[in-house]
Amino acid sequence: MTSQVQAVDVPSVTAPSSPIRATDAPKFVTQIVGAVAAAHLLNDLIQATLPAIYPMIKDKYDLTFGQIGILAMIYQITASLLQPLVGFYTDKHPVPYLLPIGMITTLIGVIGIALANSYMMLILTSAIIGIGSAAFHPEASRVARMASGGRFGTAQSCFQVGGNSGSAIGPLVASAIILPLGQIAFGWLAVAAVIGIWTLFFVTRWRLHHPQAQLSSAPTSTAFQHSRATIIRALVVVAILMFAKFIYIGAFTNYFTFYLIERFDLSARASQFYLFCFLGSVAVGTFFGGPVGDRIGRKAVIWVSFLGVAPFALLLPHANLMWTAVFAILIGLILSSAFAALVVYAQELVPGRVGLVSGLMFGLMFGIGGIGAACMGELADQHGIIWVFGVVAYLPLLGFATALLPNTNGR
Repeated sequence: MTSQVQAVDVPSVTAPSSPIRATDAPKFVTQIVGAVAAAHLLNDLIQATLPAIYPMIKDKYDLTFGQIGILAMIYQITASLLQPLVGFYTDKHPVPYLLPIGMITTLIGVIGIALANSYMMLILTSAIIGIGSAAFHPEASRVARMASGGRFGTAQSCFQVGGNSGSAIGPLVASAIILPLGQIAFGWLAVAAVIGIWTLFFVTRWRLHHPQAQLSSAPTSTAFQHSRATIIRALVVVAILMFAKFIYIGAFTNYFTFYLIERFDLSARASQFYLFCFLGSVAVGTFFGGPVGDRIGRKAVIWVSFLGVAPFALLLPHANLMWTAVFAILIGLILSSAFAALVVYAQELVPGRVGLVSGLMFGLMFGIGGIGAACMGELADQHGIIWVFGVVAYLPLLGFATALLPNTNGR
């Protein structure tokens, strides 16, 4: 979907369909953007709780860092491989009820994790959660754009900040409920999944019956602003930036608790608070990144995000506990601001392919995170987790590749 979508009037979220008038201005449908953001919070809360209980799983099943990395990789690769396929298919053949179906799949995975009694069962049920995520992300991102009223960066940020908020809450849920009560307590997350299913049925009803959603679903101009070669080059650069961003963030998401435990002798429960601080800052940074990108341009946000975080990333491996917490918060705040800008930039670069682009972007995020988790686990087994954090600190410097990005309508 592009900014060329015609204008429509949406009197309320529950009003019946009305004739579409070309003179009406598209509106930011707060209820729908808020609903998909809330569903994203619940979806990513479930996803974030899984890596937060890795220390417990590692001890219970006597696993190595490498095996933990494989577990993370299987879950994330499952989601990443399916997301672009889901987006590509639904660009041509809309499946509105895919959103609640995806959350039902996640519910099955949650119950499976709670009842799993072996490492292989954990891998299988983690993959089921990954399938639910693959169905959710590209379609929910599409709906956020439908309801954006042309404020694409703002809608994408609101959607993504819901997910980041869920990711931040996940470690707290793990610390307060699952770690004290054991693996079976993971089943309490079924409550979040059920609420998510109900919310996504509400979103689907709006999508089926309201003119702004219907018009946004209609075929739009797919005329490219740049040559094929320029688009390919730009997408390669975006992939490099996504690699740098999500390998580095993946180091925190999957291994920051281990880093704190080994370097500062913290307990597993105490380390969850610092992970919460990092993930909370990621949520805040994501929220502001989209609106700022709507105002000053996507490339400017990407520049600031990567190069602004580099000094803190390089200092963190040498800091004491207090400064480690401060630098982790600044890193999450600054680096996360690029995500909405990268997603909307790619959507503007390849108009008419919102599902495919969203699937690729979110899939790339999960795929890079999964591969990175496995590789970092192996490296941690060989060199130690502290060494790993020292190496990945140089990744934000890949932000210099932003110079190769062409301008789009969003600059």
